[in-house]
Amino acid sequence: MKSHPSLGLVLILATVALPAAGCGGGHSASGVITADGSSTVGPFTTKAAEDFRATGGVDVTVGISGTGGGFERFCAGETDISNASRAIKDEEAAICAENGVEFVELQVATDALTNVVNPENDWATCLTVEQLNEIWKPDSQVTNWNQVDPSYPDVPLKLYGAGTDSGTFDYFTDVINGEEGASRSDFSATEDDNVTVQGVSGDKGALGYFGFSYYEQSADQLKLLGVDSGAGCVQPARETILDGSYAPLSRPLFVYVTKDALQRPEVAGFMRFYLTEGPALVSSPEVGYVEAPQEVYQRGLAAIP
Repeated sequence: MKSHPSLGLVLILATVALPAAGCGGGHSASGVITADGSSTVGPFTTKAAEDFRATGGVDVTVGISGTGGGFERFCAGETDISNASRAIKDEEAAICAENGVEFVELQVATDALTNVVNPENDWATCLTVEQLNEIWKPDSQVTNWNQVDPSYPDVPLKLYGAGTDSGTFDYFTDVINGEEGASRSDFSATEDDNVTVQGVSGDKGALGYFGFSYYEQSADQLKLLGVDSGAGCVQPARETILDGSYAPLSRPLFVYVTKDALQRPEVAGFMRFYLTEGPALVSSPEVGYVEAPQEVYQRGLAAIP
């Protein structure tokens, strides 16, 4: 299983250079490109930076401070790129505007928030949106599996989820509880999805959620649950994510780039490479997401000078 960075602004350094053809129009480039934000999108940006590597030139630093933490730095003018597992909020965009930070939003992939339990859990195969809401809503009193469904056994329920600075947390609480940030607080919250893998795999009564790629990387340690949003149980998979039937937990993934940064040939070249190679990169073992529709990448490329 691949190790992912945890909260604390871990920096992954990838030395990359601007190829002469296709990505930078022959411009030479030097300097540093800075990125921060989502732990979900971070591995994708890192993989793009590694594959962009050539014979010297540009360092791409990829920080992992969560989507919210990334936008704080981005709107303060501290980074060129902000990785995000949700769209920027109005209040975040307003701070960017106050600070004179103009940006371009680029969708780079599609993901699905995935519910997982311990492999010894032989009673649950699917949860309804209503059951997930009862478990995760603010002040929920559900602490045992038999409170989720009377047919389930008397087993304590231990919960693992995304940290509150995470876009994963924002998206999950929005679609399950009806409001971003609305959640019970008595769960193990982390920006490091490996902590959730370890917690759920080590506790028979555990339930957790994170991005689909983390399940794929740890499938031998976890059991996948389907979700029933009213049309029957659907499990997350490439097909159900792309066709929208895995609802409501499928979501787009983004990077935001400042317009000032895009005037630098190394940044424009990196982002052009990112979007051109995105469909292949996104499904690589190091990344493990689902590509966005091709027209999404074409729109993104058209926005890069």
